[in-house]
Amino acid sequence: MQSVWALALNSVLLGFGLAMDAFSVSLVNGLREPDMPKGRMAQIAGVFGGFQLLMPMIGWICVRTILEIFQSLTKYIPWVAFGLLLFIGGKMVVEGIRNREGQEAEQIGTGGLLMQGVATSIDALSVGLTMTDLNWIQALAESTLIGIVTFGICMGGILIGRKAGTKLSNKAGILGGLVLIAIGVKILVSGG
Repeated sequence: MQSVWALALNSVLLGFGLAMDAFSVSLVNGLREPDMPKGRMAQIAGVFGGFQLLMPMIGWICVRTILEIFQSLTKYIPWVAFGLLLFIGGKMVVEGIRNREGQEAEQIGTGGLLMQGVATSIDALSVGLTMTDLNWIQALAESTLIGIVTFGICMGGILIGRKAGTKLSNKAGILGGLVLIAIGVKILVSGG
């Protein structure tokens, strides 16, 4: 059994590691919308943080209940993430190429944002499978800390992206789409 401080430190470190893909996608979202209002920034970071909180808990529940069935599906997780990011990134590249007049890119919709959240948090699902020695309160605490860290990192990514998006103008959509595709390829190659 871990001490409270060891659990908290482990959770924060896990949060930083798991949040890197979400940070990159947040950066892309900031690039796309350089005039993004603060409420929208909090919404995007909240979606990523929420999925990073939810996925380890789902993994923990699976390990406690239906581990055998779930383990047979884990080989498909990188393919799902790759497919989602390829779709979103490809759409952004196409929109960026079509947008030759320098019009502002349209904001990502709720469905696209949820797909980004799922695609960038799938690796957090496997973290839940490793939390076998934790009770439900500890698992929830660890997942919550991971979500909070992800929220903060994503807010930073959006801020950086907004600043760079202003300078990159209409090329931000193409660049952002290519970044998402690259993240998808990385997930597929690394297996999660």
